[in-house]
Amino acid sequence: MSRLVHVLQAGRLNYTRALQLQKSVANLVQQQSSNSPDEQRYQNVLILTEHEPVYTIGIRTQGYDDVEANRLRKLGAEFVRTNRGGLITFHGPGQLVAYPILNLKLFQPSVRWYVCHLERTIIQLCRRYGLRAQTTSDTGVWVGDKKICAIGIHASRYVTTHGLALNCCNDLSWFRHIVPCGLVGKSVTSLAQELNRPELDLSEVTSEFLACFKDTLECDLCPLDGARQQMLLEN
Repeated sequence: MSRLVHVLQAGRLNYTRALQLQKSVANLVQQQSSNSPDEQRYQNVLILTEHEPVYTIGIRTQGYDDVEANRLRKLGAEFVRTNRGGLITFHGPGQLVAYPILNLKLFQPSVRWYVCHLERTIIQLCRRYGLRAQTTSDTGVWVGDKKICAIGIHASRYVTTHGLALNCCNDLSWFRHIVPCGLVGKSVTSLAQELNRPELDLSEVTSEFLACFKDTLECDLCPLDGARQQMLLEN
């Protein structure tokens, strides 16, 4: 078994395109065989991206009918319904979005284990910046009573899609128009806000994230080669 994860740096994508990319990669991961030539294997792929402004909602849809969806679209954002866990959240520029497309049979065949390790990855990252972050009974990672990272995943035959969104230097005012993750009375924060570093660079955070992801999930990371990356992005 291999814990090699190929990293696909996708740049900024609109959310619908990112969904298509996830689906394509997940199909490839599902089809893998130990008999496949090495150059054709996609056992695990970590997609890193940013999104244009978009509100996304998971399988818990209460409170967000078509009227609400249209209200949010009028703000200048997309509104997309998905099959991930959780309720509503926002993605936008300055936010690090990670979609690990992993075969959990190569790690631990447990969704709970997986979500826990995503949370631990972000807690470790926050620690590197001198921030004390923690989990609560609500999925995600928190600094005090403010959510800094949302997590919502989907798994089919132990292959994961969707993932996490870490607020780095994004505009938090978009969250004022929703009840983030359906948690009444809770608010959101970002690394830039907690560190008082409005100039925080997303590429810096991405490097720290990759190091923490590698350490927490005990895997090796390898950039996806240019030709294979281009093929996936053009599909």
